[in-house]
Amino acid sequence: MTEDIRPRSLDIVIFGGTGDLSMRKLMPALYRSEVEGKLAAATRIFAIARKAPSLQEFQGRVRQGLDTFLNSGELCDDSWAAFRQRLNPVSLDIAALDSHWDEFAAQLRGNPHSIAIFYLAIPPSLYGQTCACLAQTGLVGADARIVLEKPIGYDLESARVINDQVAQHFDEHHIYRIDHYLGKATVQNLLALRFTNLLFETLWDGKSIDQVQITLAETVGLEDRAEFYDKAGALRDMMQNHLLQLLCLVAMEPPHKLDAENIRAEKLKVLKALRPLTGDDIHRNAVRGQYGAGEVNGAPVPGYLTELGAESKTETYAAIRAHIDNWRWAGVPFYLRTGKRLQERFAEIVIQFKPVTHQAYGRAAGELQPNRLIIRLQPDECIQLQLMAKELHRYEPHLKPVTLNLDFANTYEGFSSDAYKRLLLDVIAGDQSLFAHRHEVEQAWSWLDPILQAWQHPRNHPHGYAAGSWGPQQADALLDRYRHHWVNPSAAEIGTPVNK
Repeated sequence: MTEDIRPRSLDIVIFGGTGDLSMRKLMPALYRSEVEGKLAAATRIFAIARKAPSLQEFQGRVRQGLDTFLNSGELCDDSWAAFRQRLNPVSLDIAALDSHWDEFAAQLRGNPHSIAIFYLAIPPSLYGQTCACLAQTGLVGADARIVLEKPIGYDLESARVINDQVAQHFDEHHIYRIDHYLGKATVQNLLALRFTNLLFETLWDGKSIDQVQITLAETVGLEDRAEFYDKAGALRDMMQNHLLQLLCLVAMEPPHKLDAENIRAEKLKVLKALRPLTGDDIHRNAVRGQYGAGEVNGAPVPGYLTELGAESKTETYAAIRAHIDNWRWAGVPFYLRTGKRLQERFAEIVIQFKPVTHQAYGRAAGELQPNRLIIRLQPDECIQLQLMAKELHRYEPHLKPVTLNLDFANTYEGFSSDAYKRLLLDVIAGDQSLFAHRHEVEQAWSWLDPILQAWQHPRNHPHGYAAGSWGPQQADALLDRYRHHWVNPSAAEIGTPVNK
């Protein structure tokens, strides 16, 4: 992935530029790029909205957002003074190709040597129409790039429609389907861990690995996403993109080269090798839940239906037991789960190795725990390896799990992870390695569609769970029948399984 990414100049155009994603993630990422000198001097940032605020008001909003979402001490007056000069709020309506579009097109053409990056921080249903407007106003130049936020569609059919609409105006090598989890430093280090260390390269298969767990847990509820979320649910919002993309990086074969073409080809092979879930297999291997009232971080919170203010069968929790039918992963279950209003916010990948075949120490030395590799994505990014070791302060042999911990914040001075910054810089550099190809998106939908259809049956209802718990009991039972247990943060830290 290219480090020298400053082009001759940039026009970064954010549709939905005054919205939450822009203020919370994109503007801080671009500001950090400013501080690091990654933006060319002539770079301009356009925030597109149907009714954009005045320049002064917009600059004030961005400043307030940076104050809120940057780390303490990051915002400085000199960098802000330079950054604010790049900001340009623009009123445009994609439903009406009026004089405002002509004025905006003339503004972009005023800098003919600039690379245009169009970021669609808007609902996916508007992607096709937005691309058509850009094309009709002559803004889709040879170097133009477009960034699409997830989810791409609501099922396989709608995903194909959206991909086809975008493809009418942009070539595939100019389309960047963003998944911010893939921009996290720990995820990128997963590739380095796998493909540059003989220790793991020789153990990364079903002969050594017992199971893999991938968890994306949230403590928040609906916040301000009620309308979107109730139409989507946990499976569409998190499983189809984040969880399956992480599964691909864990399970893919070593690519010939670590470039976009080869990485994407290997990820697609994994998705095609996923064992289909249909009929009774869905009931046995997939669980959905919906949170009720409970307590999170010591404070009472309402249930989903109360927050929504309506009846709904939308799942706020999803767990799946998946298998990859190839030589490397035959017999290894991949447990995927995500949920809202869970006990703790965390995201991590757990590689559970098989137990040793012979216990040389007697039972008095304690119960042996299988080795476990933990790749933690949030809230703190680190990689942990749990091993068995003798307790040194005891004369008699007694074993306990110990953890080797690579904490990036402590290991690398000045380390500050910003997934959106990493991915935006890759878009600027023209590097698609961490972005999904349309075939990946459609293959993921193809695997999930039967589950979505089964869950939409009138007789199927999500299992209830209390806010502040670890999800419905049925999700524990999904693993219990195979004598497995979910690994939760408290368990990951001490090396023992915890269910509740």
